[in-house]
Amino acid sequence: MRRASARIPEANRTAQGAAVAGSSQVAARTQHRQARIARSSPTRTVVLSFAVLCLVGTALLMLPGMHAGGGLASPSTALFTAVSAVTVTGLTVVETETYWSPLGQVAILLLVQVGGFGIQALGTLWILMLNRKLGAASRLATQAETGALTPGDVRRVLRALAIITLVVESLVAVALTLRFAIGYDHSWARAAWFGIFHSITAFNNAGFDILVAFDPDPLILGPIGLAVVIGGLGFLVVVEVFTRTTGARPLRPWRLPPPPSTLEAITARGRELGRRSRYRLGGFHPERFGFGNPIPMSLHTRLMLAGTAVLITAGSALFLLFEWTNAGTLGPMPIWEKLNVGIFSGGISPRTAGFSAVDYTQVLPETRLLTDVLMFIGAGSGSTSGGIKVTTLVILVLAAVAEIRGQPDVTVLDRRIPDATVRVAIAVTMVSALVVVAGTMALETLTNLGLDYALFETVSALATVGLSANVTPTLPEPAQLLVVLLMFLGRVGPLTLASSLTLRATVPHYRLPEGRPMIG
Repeated sequence: MRRASARIPEANRTAQGAAVAGSSQVAARTQHRQARIARSSPTRTVVLSFAVLCLVGTALLMLPGMHAGGGLASPSTALFTAVSAVTVTGLTVVETETYWSPLGQVAILLLVQVGGFGIQALGTLWILMLNRKLGAASRLATQAETGALTPGDVRRVLRALAIITLVVESLVAVALTLRFAIGYDHSWARAAWFGIFHSITAFNNAGFDILVAFDPDPLILGPIGLAVVIGGLGFLVVVEVFTRTTGARPLRPWRLPPPPSTLEAITARGRELGRRSRYRLGGFHPERFGFGNPIPMSLHTRLMLAGTAVLITAGSALFLLFEWTNAGTLGPMPIWEKLNVGIFSGGISPRTAGFSAVDYTQVLPETRLLTDVLMFIGAGSGSTSGGIKVTTLVILVLAAVAEIRGQPDVTVLDRRIPDATVRVAIAVTMVSALVVVAGTMALETLTNLGLDYALFETVSALATVGLSANVTPTLPEPAQLLVVLLMFLGRVGPLTLASSLTLRATVPHYRLPEGRPMIG
């Protein structure tokens, strides 16, 4: 009995040792997998996620009941439509309202919503990833310019993004529903479907349209244009404008701010912060407007607001100038309708949305070239728009001005733009331009299109805008696959390129001798 009792502790020790060894192996495997995930490229995850979503959307649109004529949709049509919806482009090879059944239209709307929300979430949360990858000084600077976002803000960011999406889409849907029901004698069910469909596609900058004719009604173009502009600004800009102007806490616009102190204390603090910031932009200062939060907006938000206003004004003015007397577009319209269509078609839709209020086969060649430029620029970073983005253009213009003036640094609004940011802007622009040139030449080779229409179609696909001069439905299948590739590259390309260049920035331990080749 003593020998048996002596063996029991030894067996227990053996079992405990085996358990410890097993747990150590599990911990080692877990750490190995975490290290492998950390070493893996996050850009690869972005590309794969969009690719999988496009394949799922293609399979969904090929299910029975999606095609309005009965039977199944063709694989090429389903693939093209799914990629266009996921990338929120809006190009179509078939008429959405006639080819797809109501169930198919719901599936397209679902893909647009999922794709648009995913794009905004990835663009916004990418900053959180940068905060973890960059150094301490760069991390602090990035947090200061983005409202002090930290990895712990992920849940709040997604919740705020979902609330903003729901609120904007709901308000626009209600406005459009009332207009369709009262002004066009549609049934309330049909008017509600039109309102919901176009509010979601407008806010996500998709450009899908199920109206037989896009009437240039200001009560229709107005809400759609407002949703397009808000969606094109980007989530961070919308949240910051709301919080700065109302005094709400960052990323928590649905919560009431804490009760303030006395009015004298708030005024004194605002004046002190205003003096410290040294921020002036003409006569504009938050203190003069009585904003609840007198802290200046971040540089990104200020550049986005200013750049968007300039592009909307310039695009609208040039579109009106070119098309004012064109008998095929604005010529027969009254003045108020010309202004309405000109602002929508020249300043709002070409940069991101793709809703067409005019026939682009009837516009002048200079108008199509203007639209090419606006589509190539796009809207805001972190939004659902494509293109090189407004802030990229602003940085390039500022860099050119600084070089012309002989200034060593690129500065704007009391801030210095890092050289690395300027180089990333140049790289994104040059790569996008090269893809446009290659895509245009390939499209000319695969079709009988001239340079004008091939360039228009290429830029629209790559910038995920969705405008077309009635060319897309006539493309052969090889050209359709090329457009699909351009739409996919236009969605994942700029984000992955800019992020990879930012994260791979290294400081060498030596500098080579200067070489001065001749320029110009």
